[in-house]
Amino acid sequence: MDYVYKSWFALQKRRKYQIEGKERWLKMLKSDLELEQESQCSLNVIRTKATEILTKFAPQSEQNSNQKKGKNTKKSTKSKKSSLFQILLNTYGATQDPLTRCALAYLLKNKCKINELDEDPEEFTRNRRKKEIEIERLKDQLQSRIPKGRDLTGEEWLETLEIATANVAQNEKEAKAWQAALLRKTADVPFPVAYESNEDMTWLKNDKGRLFVRFNGLGKLTFEIYCDKHHLQYFQRFLEDQEIKRNSKNQHSSSLFTLRSGRLAWLPGEEKGEVWKVNQLNLYCSLDTRMWTTEGTQQVVEEKATTITNTLTKVKQKGDLKDKQQAFITRQQSTLDRINNPFPRPSKPNYQGQPSILVSVSFGLKKPVTVAVVDVVKNEVLAYRSVKQLLGENYNLLNRQRQQQQRLSHERHKAQKQNAPNSFGESELGQYIDRLLADAIIAIAKTYQADSIVIPKLRDMREQISSEIQSRAEKKCPGYKEAQQKYAKEYRISIHRWSYGRLIESIKSQAAKVGISTEIGTQPIKGSPQEKAGNLAVFAYQERQAA
Repeated sequence: MDYVYKSWFALQKRRKYQIEGKERWLKMLKSDLELEQESQCSLNVIRTKATEILTKFAPQSEQNSNQKKGKNTKKSTKSKKSSLFQILLNTYGATQDPLTRCALAYLLKNKCKINELDEDPEEFTRNRRKKEIEIERLKDQLQSRIPKGRDLTGEEWLETLEIATANVAQNEKEAKAWQAALLRKTADVPFPVAYESNEDMTWLKNDKGRLFVRFNGLGKLTFEIYCDKHHLQYFQRFLEDQEIKRNSKNQHSSSLFTLRSGRLAWLPGEEKGEVWKVNQLNLYCSLDTRMWTTEGTQQVVEEKATTITNTLTKVKQKGDLKDKQQAFITRQQSTLDRINNPFPRPSKPNYQGQPSILVSVSFGLKKPVTVAVVDVVKNEVLAYRSVKQLLGENYNLLNRQRQQQQRLSHERHKAQKQNAPNSFGESELGQYIDRLLADAIIAIAKTYQADSIVIPKLRDMREQISSEIQSRAEKKCPGYKEAQQKYAKEYRISIHRWSYGRLIESIKSQAAKVGISTEIGTQPIKGSPQEKAGNLAVFAYQERQAA
C-alpha cells in the first residue's frame, strides 16, 4: 500500500500542476481577431512587433544554450529551461504593454514563428476546445478518491449491497458507483512483494543442478526456479555473480550484479480448488543488460565511480562530519574500491550509433504507430515506416486482434446489461504484435545506425487522444450530449485501441538488449502522422541541446 499511496499523491500533484499550466496557457491563447481587439492594432503591426521580439530574444536563447554545454556551468543554471519558447513565456508574464503581450501571445501560439497565412477560425476553435476538454478531464481525475486496499474478506461488497438495498440513489452518479462496486471482481491474491536490493535474494543450486532462490524475510524457505531455456541463462548469471562475490570474500561489489531487483507475485488461475494450488507464484526480475558484457560493465563502472566521487567530494566539503556521515563516507569509499574489481564477463563491442540520426515513434488514432528516421543536424527525414510496413506479412494479425477487441467489447456490453461481472482479459496476441513492432523498430535503428529511439510521453498521448475524440464528437453533434457520447463510443470502436504503454515497454526492453538508448520527447499535436514523427525527433534533439 505504501507504493499505491505514493503513486496516488504523485499523480494528484502532477495533475494539479498540469491544470495550472493549461489554464495559464488557455488564458493566454487568443485568436488573431481577439489579439487585434486587445492591442487595438492591426495584425500586420502585431507581426512586426513579433519580428522585433524574435530578433531580440533569439540570440539570447542561443547564448544560454551554448552556456549549458560548458563544463563550468552551475547546476542551478543547468536546471533552468532556456529555450526560446520558455523565454517568451516568461517575458509574457512580466510584460504589461498590450501590444507586446499580444505579439508574445501570437508567437507562442504559432510555435515562435511568424505565420504569414490567415488563421483558420474553425481550427483555432477546435484546438482551444481540445485544451478545455483536457482541463475538464484533469479536474475530474483530481476528484478521485483516496485508494483503498483490496476487499479480500468481502466486507466492503456486503456493506455496499446493504446500502444499495435499503436506500435509493440520490443521483445517477451514486447509482453507477454502487453498481461498479458490486460488479467489481476483487482479486483474491495478495499484493506483490518487492525486493529492491539484489542481495535480498540468495541463489542456490542443489546436487541435481536445479536452481533455487531464497528471499529475505521468508525464513529458510527455498523456491525452485521453473523457466524456459531462453531465461535460464539469466538465473545462472545471478547465481554466478553471488558465488564469485562470496568466494572472493566480498572483494567484488553487489552494485555490479546483473540482477538489480525482483518482485514476488501471485498470478491468479481460472481453475477451482485451493488458492495456493490454483494460483501460481511468479518471480519478476529486472536486470541491467549492460552488465552482460565486459564493455557494458566498464561503462557502468565509470558512471558509478563518477557519481560516488562527486558525492564524497560534496560531503567532505561540509567539514565537522558526524558519525553517520563518516560511516557513509567509509561505505562509499569501500564501494568505490570494489567496483574497480569487476566480474568476469564475455566481451562484446558496445553499439555505436551516429549522434545525428534519431528514430522517432509517433502514436495516433487511425494510424497507431508511425516511425521516422531523421538526420536532426541536416533536418532531413531519411525514411518513414507505417504499421503495415513494420509488420510486413504479419499485418493480418492486426485485423485479428481488432476483431478480438470488438468481440470482447460486445461481450462486455452484454454483461453490463445483465448486471454481471464484465472484466474480460485479452489474449497474448496484442503482446506478440508489440514485440514484432519493437523488433522491427530496433532493426530500422540498427540499419541506419541511429543513436537513440525517441518515444512520446504516454500521459500526454492519452489526454490528446481523449480530447481529440471529444472535440470530434462535439463538432459532429453540437449541443446534444447523449449523441456526443454515442458518437465518441462508436468512434473508439471504429479505431484500433492500442496499448501504448505496453508497446513503449517492449521497445525499451528490446533496445536495451542491443545497447540502443531511448529518450522521451513531446509529440506535436498538429500535423500528419509522418510530420508528427519527424518533428518529434527534432524537438527531442532541441531539448537535448538545451539541457
